[in-house]
Amino acid sequence: MAAKKFTPQPQPKKKDRGPHSDLDKVTLREIKNCATHVHTEIEKVGKPELKFPDRSLKNARYDKKDGYFVMGRSRVERTLSVNTVKSFAQTLKMMSLSKELIDADDFATKREAYYVSKNWDEAKFDEQPESDAAMDDIEALFSLEGVMREHLRFKADEHGGKVAGQLIVLDRDRESGRQLRIDCTGFGSGAYSIPSSVEHLGFETKAKFILVIETIGMFERLSQHNFWKTGNCILIGTAGVPTRATRRFVRKLSDAHKLDVYAFNDCDPYAFSNIYRTLKVGSGNAVHLNQFFCVPNAHFLGVTPQDIVDYELPIHGLKDVDIKRAQDMLKNDPFFQAHKEWQKAIEMMLKSGQRAEQQALAKHGLNFVIDEYLPNKLKVVKQFLP
Repeated sequence: MAAKKFTPQPQPKKKDRGPHSDLDKVTLREIKNCATHVHTEIEKVGKPELKFPDRSLKNARYDKKDGYFVMGRSRVERTLSVNTVKSFAQTLKMMSLSKELIDADDFATKREAYYVSKNWDEAKFDEQPESDAAMDDIEALFSLEGVMREHLRFKADEHGGKVAGQLIVLDRDRESGRQLRIDCTGFGSGAYSIPSSVEHLGFETKAKFILVIETIGMFERLSQHNFWKTGNCILIGTAGVPTRATRRFVRKLSDAHKLDVYAFNDCDPYAFSNIYRTLKVGSGNAVHLNQFFCVPNAHFLGVTPQDIVDYELPIHGLKDVDIKRAQDMLKNDPFFQAHKEWQKAIEMMLKSGQRAEQQALAKHGLNFVIDEYLPNKLKVVKQFLP
């Protein structure tokens, strides 16, 4: 029996999306300017070029006053040639897709955008990392105008952070535009999940601070035992390195209500450099966007190398990769080089050869972290690592 031929069904007519936002207008303007530049140079039989910021730690410096990594002047130039014609075409096609999404008030996940490219004939991407890189290039190209990937209408396929505590999130109904008030104390044994785009969110809170927690297990313990109530705070679980949306959420919330941010992490080089430092000052490969996604007023509550000693915590030995990462932090990372307190803590860790997890506090009882550790820590905020 012959296979039935697939016939695309007519799509329902889309309603008017309404006026473009100011950021939509900026994004569309940058797309048009870039495409016009390339088209004009080609018509003149010239060689159009695109200049991207060098997205690496070597092109970043730590601005202690502003509190985050800022971008240097190094740029990477890509000139249209026989060898680059495909990547040029892919970049422009990705911009065109972005324009379509903005005009339709829609979005595409990074994975969906990759599959859309399969209709682009010779300009299609062979693997998703290639399409992801094209998005990153466009974002970097327009970053000086404040354009982020979210404004291009591309969303990551990643989990968001979890939120519990003294916070009302002001969202909107997509169909009617009506404001939605989401009470983060009202999820029972669950929690509010941070969406992939947070620019439109508003907040109401009387909390005193934000506690950003590395592991979801610890987040759930604190949440289900209502630590947010006794501590008058907002709990945010990141499940490892915080996503862009989570970092932006924390930054917007902190700025809007002048809230201090305390990080509660494991005690190991990865937690220090990849998780905490990324939250506080950003990263080298996203240096062009750190001003939007970092949280400069964050401080490190623990677990610290000194906590291992003070609380006699169960420990694990540092692995070779831990030692190498810690040594690299001291030698090459501008953030840790700028803070003697961090240098002292890292050197203490290397000397002891020890690391510890948040859950090690359970040695003293499952709720020791709630009854003793956090209350004691919060009495000495000025002693937190910067």
